[in-house]
Amino acid sequence: MSSLPAGVMLLDSDQTSNLHMAVDGLSPSQLQWVSGYAAGLAAAGGSPQLAANMKPVVADSENLSARKLRILYGSQTGNAEAIAIALAAEARSRGFAVDAISLADYKPANLKRESLVTFVVSTHGEGDPPDDAELIHDYLFSKKAPELSHLQYSVLALGDSSYVNFCETGREFDSRLHELGAQRIEAVLECDLDYDTAVAGWTERVIAGLPDLLGAEEIAAVPLLHAVKSASVVDKSNPFRAEILANQKITGGSSSKDVRHIELSLEGSGITYEPGDSLAVIVENPPQLVTELLAELQLDGDALVTLGDQQLPLADVLRESLEITAVSLGFLRDWANLLLLSGSDALQSVLDGNDTKALADLVAVHQIIDVVRQYPAHVGADEFAGMLRRLSPRSYSISSSLSANPDEVHLTVAAVRYEAFGSEHWGAASTHLVDRLREGDFVSVFVERNTRFQLPAADVPIVMIGPGTGVAPFRSFVEERVEQRASGDNWLFFGYRNLDSDFLYQLEWQRYLKQGHLRRLDVAFSRDQRKKIYVQDRIRENSAELYRWIERGAVIYVCGDAKQMANDVNDALTDVLTWHGGFDSATAVQKLKELRAAGRYQRDVY
Repeated sequence: MSSLPAGVMLLDSDQTSNLHMAVDGLSPSQLQWVSGYAAGLAAAGGSPQLAANMKPVVADSENLSARKLRILYGSQTGNAEAIAIALAAEARSRGFAVDAISLADYKPANLKRESLVTFVVSTHGEGDPPDDAELIHDYLFSKKAPELSHLQYSVLALGDSSYVNFCETGREFDSRLHELGAQRIEAVLECDLDYDTAVAGWTERVIAGLPDLLGAEEIAAVPLLHAVKSASVVDKSNPFRAEILANQKITGGSSSKDVRHIELSLEGSGITYEPGDSLAVIVENPPQLVTELLAELQLDGDALVTLGDQQLPLADVLRESLEITAVSLGFLRDWANLLLLSGSDALQSVLDGNDTKALADLVAVHQIIDVVRQYPAHVGADEFAGMLRRLSPRSYSISSSLSANPDEVHLTVAAVRYEAFGSEHWGAASTHLVDRLREGDFVSVFVERNTRFQLPAADVPIVMIGPGTGVAPFRSFVEERVEQRASGDNWLFFGYRNLDSDFLYQLEWQRYLKQGHLRRLDVAFSRDQRKKIYVQDRIRENSAELYRWIERGAVIYVCGDAKQMANDVNDALTDVLTWHGGFDSATAVQKLKELRAAGRYQRDVY
């Protein structure tokens, strides 16, 4: 160890002595186990400490060297990745050989060489695979897919039951692997947004089965290392209360949109983030919506209901803990069953019918209050609360660079307010941030990492396509590249409704353009002329130059609306490759998928 270069050894003399004593006499395979365990602790953010007691570990490191668990994850927002990494760390801590790999970095053909794989895969939008799982999804459903009778597998599917095709990608992986002959270890587990409890149980089941699956035998007791966190970790279960430093409207008075630039203090939190990450905000439902819902159902807000192991007033639970804006499939089924008891099958017929568009529209457009108004029924307070999902944190793309704004994080938030079905509607998170928080107020937050939406090396050119509030992460990108003195060129496509009132961060972009930090800025304001112009139109207008940037190795980023904009931009990029790359449309589509898998076409769409 003394031969290491200066600055590499991070242990003091006592720690070095203790380490030597701990590993003295261990076999090579035991040392490998310790190495894997330490790597798992590092991934989990903890520091190891030997426990005073000795406990048995069911593992045989000699046998495990030949076989291992492969965890393959496909993640759009980072949740699947976090679950996969946590499972790998827990398995390593118990002495098992395991790898966790993004499907973006995995060659699909290698599946025929695997013996034990766990898939953790999310569903994006209306049943689409996440970007990093697109190629393996295509491969599994192609003629190239191999026979997989040698493979044992399980699938954890993540989804959002406010979409009709809930957990569709996970279901497709599970059924297709089974069709190809793979042996299912257990039934696919479908997880909604509130997945912590389900995932914890699944993790234990997976690890409990590893001794049999990996051919390990129980061996003599070995020291069991315990992770002791060196500092409090800010996460979903332990958020940071951040002070609001600014809440500034950045759209003009004539705008049809109310967009805010919100600054929060991170001082004393220890929170760090990278450009491309998101900030999750723990919000409350609009109080006026709670009042309307209670009145519509004729329920007493002071009535006590059971939430976990607590008895709480219904009004408090509806405001702070349960989802009352987004409609889930689970709620619709429960409400339909309630209606059946009163002799009405009106809602059940929608759920059972073949018109998936009607069901999708019901889920996408309605809030809980719209459903109970359209399909009235009598319900008790506890029964109603039991039909609702937990209120999940809302995530926003971070619009600042930590390097440029120490101890701060900035958000760009559009207030969701609209008329529907004869009444006013409000979004939970946006109106909480925009309408009910002022400078000096506090809100609980934590960072969500997005490893699939990050800046490349400083000399690589980037193309940023971000209409509306989708421009948020690109503000952080350019701020960071200015701080880095990055040599790579930056090109921004921005669009919104009107130039005069909706040019978000206009002065900043124009300053960056003048200073050379932006090589190009192309804008599209759809309502400023009779024929609407969007960012995809600007992409096509500049297709030759954009293709030259792609040929130079540029990374393309898209952020914003998934339902319409992202598809339109994808079509425009397909045209760019078709027109200037000499590809037919099918090949151009495949080339885009390959760029996506290589990390050169990254999307943060919602």
